[in-house]
Amino acid sequence: MTFDKVKEIIVDTICCNEDDVVLTADIKEDLGADSLDAVELNMALEEAFKISIPEEELVNFVTVADIVNYIDKSLSA
Repeated sequence: MTFDKVKEIIVDTICCNEDDVVLTADIKEDLGADSLDAVELNMALEEAFKISIPEEELVNFVTVADIVNYIDKSLSA
């Protein structure tokens, strides 16, 4: 399942509490990600899912669900 893998990557990259990573969690506000975390998270997601995430798409990643939905769409395309 995409969410489980995304959750694992977020916990490893941002070093946040696993219980805080839910679909509705705000990446910056709830999980405490800063701009460096966002870059590292993007790189980790691209590597794990073998996709390329354009920079202009990153601004749309507000919640964990936004990431999961983007990855699911990319993988089904």
